[in-house]
Amino acid sequence: MKKRIVCYGDSNTWGYDAITDGRFPDEVRWTGKLQEKLGAEYTVIEEGLCGRTAVFEDPLNEGLNGLPYLYPCLMSHGPIDYLVIMLGTNDCKERFSATPKNIADGIKRLVIKAKHTEDAWRDTPKILVVAPAPIEKECEQSHVAGEMGICADKSKELAAEYEICAKQYGCDFLDAGPFVKMNQIDFMHLDAESHERLAEQIAQVIRKKV
Repeated sequence: MKKRIVCYGDSNTWGYDAITDGRFPDEVRWTGKLQEKLGAEYTVIEEGLCGRTAVFEDPLNEGLNGLPYLYPCLMSHGPIDYLVIMLGTNDCKERFSATPKNIADGIKRLVIKAKHTEDAWRDTPKILVVAPAPIEKECEQSHVAGEMGICADKSKELAAEYEICAKQYGCDFLDAGPFVKMNQIDFMHLDAESHERLAEQIAQVIRKKV
């Protein structure tokens, strides 16, 4: 059976394209690129949802809390060999009033829940925690400013907190920030070229682990 990789994320996993206000094609999205790089021995399962948070219930939008959906997600895609979690950008929204530490604690809850969903795993749970690239300050003056609010500064502190979380729970860790760039429209979603670079970094980790 092919090795099964679940990619659990938000709009940057879904593949939001700020230029078209639509979705990048399969062959552009980092999940599609990851499938291409890993090859036929792997099945890459894309579980991205625009607006998804790690743990917060959004009072304005339904179904975006990543915590309660994680169990059915993992069980439906089992047996799983590896889980990639890249969340936290939406947790930075001003309306959630969360500190970087709060957001990382939400990632911890996801990791713990994933590890405890034992029936979904083929073998020992293996998880990659990806710190999303920081939101650029210009986002707060863009057309999404009313949705995001003041969010950029705290997003820059997520990587350090996520690395602590990953070490504490025996997860792999990747900081996406050094490898990607945000588009110059909303300043919070990856540009097309960054999907390729992110996929390569994640592929390198997976090849060593699975």
